[in-house]
Amino acid sequence: MKETNVNKEIPEAGDIEELQKAFPSLSDTQIEQFRKMMELYPEWNEKINVISRKDIENLLTNHILHSLAIAKFLQFSPGSKVLDIGTGGGFPGLPLAIMFPDVHFHLIDRIGKKLRVASDIAEKLNLKNVSIQHGDVGECHEKFDFVVSRAVMPQEDLLKLIRRNVSKEGRNALPNGLITLKGGDLQEELKNLKARTEVVEISDYFPQEFFKTKKIVFTVV
Repeated sequence: MKETNVNKEIPEAGDIEELQKAFPSLSDTQIEQFRKMMELYPEWNEKINVISRKDIENLLTNHILHSLAIAKFLQFSPGSKVLDIGTGGGFPGLPLAIMFPDVHFHLIDRIGKKLRVASDIAEKLNLKNVSIQHGDVGECHEKFDFVVSRAVMPQEDLLKLIRRNVSKEGRNALPNGLITLKGGDLQEELKNLKARTEVVEISDYFPQEFFKTKKIVFTVV
């Protein structure tokens, strides 16, 4: 019976077509990796509730496409290094790692059981450009071109935590900095960061209803 439930949650081929429509230049390898990813998360969710039950049925839109909005905003240059703080089960880091095989993604989180999921999926997708760290960002001493995160805390607070992890040497079209995925009214949160922050509506990239209130927030560090 349990197996039947897993099968019901595995996205249909139409989801892959939706992804290909959004990103028409995906290679066969990338398409297969995304297809496999959409099988693995529901399977893991049966063991560890890494994604809410409601969201797992909308895995492509609410998690994979949401993560890939960053790829619409910025094409990371080959050789770039990106830190995903508070990655949980691997978002946005793992979808971005598929999208940018020549960029290294370092995923960090305090919750070990969620990182087990991210680690297993990275391994099964053969993602050689991913490293994973269990712990606090204060324990990470490397330098990165960008830090990405899905709304783990207010932008200003997050900046204080990650400033020392951002390299001063740039190699991308945008200056090095912090890219977060957020929702709702951000005026109060960003009032002290206006001069160095750009906010982009994700609905500019994707038509789904889910993205109507979702935003990318980029702050130069």
